[in-house]
Amino acid sequence: MFGNIYQGKTVFVTGHTGFKGAWICEWLLQLGANVVGYALDPKPYELLFDQLKLGNRIAEDHRADILDREFLEKAIKESAPDIVLHLAAQPLVRLSYDIPIDTFEINIMGTAHLLESIRRSGHSCAVVSVTTDKCYENKEWLHAYREEDAMGGHDPYSASKGAAELVIASYRSSFFASCDRVKLASARAGNVIGGGDWAADRIVPDCIRSIHQGNPVPVRNKIATRPWQHVLEPLSGYLWLGACLTDPSLMNRTNTRVYCEGFNFGPQLTSNKTVVELVQEILCNLGGEWIDESDPEAHHEAGKLNLAIDKAFHLLEWMPVWGFKETVKKTVQWYVEADQQGDAAKFTQTQIEEFTRDAQAKNIKWSSNQ
Repeated sequence: MFGNIYQGKTVFVTGHTGFKGAWICEWLLQLGANVVGYALDPKPYELLFDQLKLGNRIAEDHRADILDREFLEKAIKESAPDIVLHLAAQPLVRLSYDIPIDTFEINIMGTAHLLESIRRSGHSCAVVSVTTDKCYENKEWLHAYREEDAMGGHDPYSASKGAAELVIASYRSSFFASCDRVKLASARAGNVIGGGDWAADRIVPDCIRSIHQGNPVPVRNKIATRPWQHVLEPLSGYLWLGACLTDPSLMNRTNTRVYCEGFNFGPQLTSNKTVVELVQEILCNLGGEWIDESDPEAHHEAGKLNLAIDKAFHLLEWMPVWGFKETVKKTVQWYVEADQQGDAAKFTQTQIEEFTRDAQAKNIKWSSNQ
């Protein structure tokens, strides 16, 4: 998989104690990578890192603030990573209204500190900096956003991610334009769901908690449309983008410049569903009911949001593996099976293997054994 690029490579992962960070660390270990993690301690709701026992399995587990540039520079210089995956962030829209300054500092200046640390290290590496589909100036269009559309953001979270994209573009143009020493790309994913997510104000954890407690699921924004995708979908994109930055010959190219850009990783258009459609599909798998808790006084959240993935398809031959129903089914299975088996790591590894087999059956480039 991924051209065997990650076997024996040192991969520096920021935000490794979070939801997506834990999943990608698990996958990297399967790929034979030496994983160096850099993050704060998991928040009380971030259970997956400990469930997977990753602290005892990765090569290095740095617990530090992304804003601590002195410590960050030291960690980068000493680990000398081949590939950097930047996932550290304040990732919640509603929380960003409560802590706007923290959100701006972490998401904007955290990205700047990382890129400056890499620049000052003098080390050569590939860098995939993860932002979000919400980085675009949302005009509530029916059509999907493309990579060349304007950055923007109504809420502090979305604005911070749009600004992070500008920081990435600035560093690329100012310091890494040749794509020789540092090969820098950004990745913008859709709304990610999957097992092991327990964050507040996220619809899947809200569903699981409510159903476990025998309560109806509270739905606050039922008609909002989102590009729902399983967590493994964008992670496959991040890993494949990192691999192609490292070795463009994987796609029969001679240089990496075409990959030193922003890429959308979203689902097929048929997976763009409303929040209530997602909830109803979860309830079809688990049982239960939902109630409308719309609040006309609530903070603004985007109503329509779709991603165009043509660029990833044409330049990376990347495409989604699981459709909407399969994505929900696999997500629900994780919560049920991991709880019953008491071995989250084993079931997480099983789902990665299932995802890979299904990608191979579709002849998706990154999963090829050739």
